[in-house]
Amino acid sequence: MSSTAPAKRVAVIGGGILGASTSMHLARGGAHVTLVTAGSLASGASSRSIAWLNSSGARSADYHYLRMLAIDRYRTWTAHHPESRDYIRFDGAMKWAGPDETFRETFAFERSTGYDSVWINRDDVSRVAPDVNVEAVAEEGAIYNAGEGWVNMPDFIPALVAQAVANGAEVIENAGDVRVDVQDGVASGVILGDGTRLAADQVVLATGGDVPAQLAALGVTVPDATPAAFVLFTDPVDFEVKTVLNTPRVAVRPTPDGRLVLDADWAEQSIIVEDDGSLTVPEASVQGLLDEASKVLAGNPRLTAQKVGAGLKPIPGDGEPVVGPVPAISGLHTVFTHSGATLGLILGELLAEEILTGTASPVLKSFRLDRFDAGTTAPEAVSTGAWAPVPQK
Repeated sequence: MSSTAPAKRVAVIGGGILGASTSMHLARGGAHVTLVTAGSLASGASSRSIAWLNSSGARSADYHYLRMLAIDRYRTWTAHHPESRDYIRFDGAMKWAGPDETFRETFAFERSTGYDSVWINRDDVSRVAPDVNVEAVAEEGAIYNAGEGWVNMPDFIPALVAQAVANGAEVIENAGDVRVDVQDGVASGVILGDGTRLAADQVVLATGGDVPAQLAALGVTVPDATPAAFVLFTDPVDFEVKTVLNTPRVAVRPTPDGRLVLDADWAEQSIIVEDDGSLTVPEASVQGLLDEASKVLAGNPRLTAQKVGAGLKPIPGDGEPVVGPVPAISGLHTVFTHSGATLGLILGELLAEEILTGTASPVLKSFRLDRFDAGTTAPEAVSTGAWAPVPQK
C-alpha cells in the first residue's frame, strides 16, 4: 500500500504573468492545477505593461535582492528555451534625469549595491545606444544598465501555460466573474461566473489590480495604490530600436514585431474615469506620447498609434509585493504586485514551492500581507538625498 500523499489540487485565478508562472511551477511540482481566468490569457495588466526587466533606482535591500533573483530566472529561461530570445531580450536600458534633477546619486546608489550601472556622457551615447537621440539626453549624461531588458507578455504567458498544460494543468478561459469559494473560513475552491463550483485544496488569487476588491469581498483588507493607466502601441517602425528608454517624459521599449510600447506618468494621470467605471484616454495624451518618443529616438522618426491598452496598474499601498497566505482564510494565497513582468517567474516559483512543501520562503518574509496588520510597512528604500525616483515596470 503506497504511503505517498495525494497530489494537491490547486486552483489559480488569473491569466496574467503571475497566474501563469505559479500554475506552471505548481504543475511541474506535481500538483493538480486548474488555471481559471475571467477573459483570455494575457488580456489584463500583463498585456498593458512596458515589461522592463530591471532593478533600477533606489530600492529596499530585500526588494532589490528579489528583483535580482527575478532577472536571473529570465536569463535561465532563455538559456533553456532559445526560441524565447525573440521575445525576451537583454539589450540594455538607458535613463536620464529631467530638468533641475540629477541622477548622479541614483548612479552612486546603484553602484553601491553592485548593480551593473555605467555613467555615460552625452558624447558617448551614440556609441552605446545608437537608437537614442543624443540631443534629448540630459547635459549631465545618462545611466546605462547593460544587463536590463524586456519581455513581451503576449508571447511569454502562452509559453508558460503550455508548459503547465504539458504537466497536467487544466486551463479555463473566459470564465467570467471568478470568485474564491470560502466555506467556514476555508478556501474550498472557486466559483466560476456561471455558478459552477470547482473544488480545490488551495486557491491562489492572482488577478492584478482586482486583488484588493476581491479580498475586500472576503473581509480582508490590503492597502492599495492601484491607478488607472495605459500604454500605447505604435504601428511598426522601419528602424531598429533595441535599448529600453526610461526618460523624463516617456518610456519606450520595442516589441518582437517591430512596434514600440510607450507610457509615461503624466499621460497616465490624464486618464478620465467615467461614471460607469470605463476609462477614456485623451487623444492629446496619445499624440503627446508619440511626440515625446520621437524626440528621444535617433532621427526623430514620425510615429503613429496602432492601439491603446488601458486598465488598472496593480500597485500595493507601500509599493512592494504582497505574496503568500491570506491569514484570515485558510488555504487562500495571493500575489499582488507592481513590476509583475520583472517578478513573474520568481514569485510564481517561490509561491508554488510554499504551497507544495508547506514551508515559508525566507525570501518572501518582508512581503507578507500581515505586515500591514502589524502596523508596519515594507523596508524603506535607502535615502539618497537628491535621488529622483525611477518608475517601476
